[in-house]
Amino acid sequence: MTSATPATGNPFDLVVLDMAGTTVADGGLVEQAFSAAAERLGVQPGSGEHERQLAYVRATMGESKISVFRHLFGDEEKARFANTAFEEAYGALVDGGRIAPVPGAREAVERLTAEGRTVVLTTGFARITQDAILAALGWQDLVPLTLCPADAGGRGRPYPDMVLAAFLRTGAVDDVRRIVVAGDTSYDMLSGVRSGAGLVAGVLTGAHDAGQLDRNGATHVLGSVAELPDLIARAEA
Repeated sequence: MTSATPATGNPFDLVVLDMAGTTVADGGLVEQAFSAAAERLGVQPGSGEHERQLAYVRATMGESKISVFRHLFGDEEKARFANTAFEEAYGALVDGGRIAPVPGAREAVERLTAEGRTVVLTTGFARITQDAILAALGWQDLVPLTLCPADAGGRGRPYPDMVLAAFLRTGAVDDVRRIVVAGDTSYDMLSGVRSGAGLVAGVLTGAHDAGQLDRNGATHVLGSVAELPDLIARAEA
C-alpha cells in the first residue's frame, strides 16, 4: 500500500502566501493608488462618493482589483480604465521605494523552502505590478512560482483558483488537504477554505482583524507570517 505521507515526511508541502499585507508591507499604498485612479474618473478625494468607494475597497482587500472596479463603476470600459490607472499609480509608488518585506517574511519563506516545502506567492494585482513588487524587494528568485488572477483563468480571490493553480502547476502535493494558505484578508481565508486547504492561516499585519479572519474560515490567526513555519511544525507533530 502506498503511504499518503510524502518521502520528505512533511504533510504540508505546498504553502500559498498572499503578498501585500502578508509578506509585503506597503503602508496603505492600495488606498493611495485607488484614490489616484478614482480621481481620473472624476471622483474627487474627500467627496461622499469617494468615501463610499474607499469603504468598499477596504472591505474587499484581497480581491482581484479589476473585479473591484467592475463593481464600483459597472461599465467594463470604465472598470478597465480605472484598473490601468490603479496599476500605474501603485507601480509608481513601488518604484519610489514605498514597500518593504513584512519583518521575518523572507526568513519564513527561506525556512519553509529549506524544509522541503514549495512556496508560491499570489496577489490580486496584475502581473506587471506583481513583477514590480518582486523586483523592488529583490524577490525574483525567492520562490519557484508566483501567480496573479490572470494566471488562474482571470478569477482572483475569493475564488479558490489561484490556490488550485498552485496545486496543479507545482505538483508539490497530491491532496489539497496538504496545502497551507496564509493571508491578511477575509478573501484570502475564503479562497483557502474553498480550495480545500488543510491549514488556512490569517495574519494580523494587513487589512482585516482577527474577527473578520475567523468568520471567513481561518483555522488559525497569527501575529504575522513569521510565525507560520512554527505553526506548520506544530500541526505536523
